[in-house]
Amino acid sequence: MSNTAVTSDQVSANTLGKFKKKINKSDLFWGYLFILPGIIGLSVFVIYPLVYSAYIALTKWDGVTDPKFIGFQNFQYMFTKDPVFWPSIKATVLYVVLSVPATLALGLLLAVLLNQHLPGIKIFRTILYLPTILPAVATLTLWKFIYQPNYGLANAVLSFFHLPTSKWLTGEDTALISIIIIGLWGVGGTMIVFLAGLQAVPKEVYEAARIDGANAVRLFWNVTIPMISPILFLQLITQMIGALQAFSQAQILTQGGPNNATNFLMYNIYAKGFGNLGSFPDLGYATAQVWILFFLIMAVTALTFRFSNFWVYNETSAD
Repeated sequence: MSNTAVTSDQVSANTLGKFKKKINKSDLFWGYLFILPGIIGLSVFVIYPLVYSAYIALTKWDGVTDPKFIGFQNFQYMFTKDPVFWPSIKATVLYVVLSVPATLALGLLLAVLLNQHLPGIKIFRTILYLPTILPAVATLTLWKFIYQPNYGLANAVLSFFHLPTSKWLTGEDTALISIIIIGLWGVGGTMIVFLAGLQAVPKEVYEAARIDGANAVRLFWNVTIPMISPILFLQLITQMIGALQAFSQAQILTQGGPNNATNFLMYNIYAKGFGNLGSFPDLGYATAQVWILFFLIMAVTALTFRFSNFWVYNETSAD
């Protein structure tokens, strides 16, 4: 046994030696030369900005004068003294928890309804997808007028049907829900992705389930959901990352109000970094908050991947 082991090691060593001899200095030069643009791009556009932003997060800097190193004081102030930071975290988390499941559920429901072979179904698919391609700023500005309490279309419709009106964006209890409704209006992108996933499910799987006596409800929960679970997982990840970085809604519609109800973390970072009327920008503190947002996104993504094995179907788990 020992002689065989020695012989195998010798063969491996000889093979590796021959391979190394074939790689001469000229080959190494050309190899490094070809990957040099990628290394430069990674260093200039990824590594350097990360390292520099980590340094800026430990400074007090207004963007004009030289940064002043203050250590972890930005983070200490953020967690213990900033009266806006924790409300912004709360608003961001609430937005993610409420908007992401609602968007996924409505997008999947519309995809199931539109995955029918009916006359004119493509027209309805187009109509529901159209809000997705409209400019975000123009769409949000239009909704701002719709939500106007005194002369907006939303309250006019409610008054026409003799229903109680709402403060919408001006109410602390209704502002966040109003923004979520706007997101549901633009659910066409999610719907299209789910529709593509539904159409990729093999018909033989449904036929086999029907032969076993499965009804429509069991087909949906036991066949459709498992088969499109990878797409559902992808949508969950992208929707959560997008919701954690929500900005334009607060910037255009509410400016973070009322009473920080929609002061999302990304908007708070913008306000601190560029300053508002009567306040100076604090890029060091804003960069520190960017790192908190980065770690928050990383944590949420890692947890989602960690528990995906329990519900995401794939061929490996099936075997």
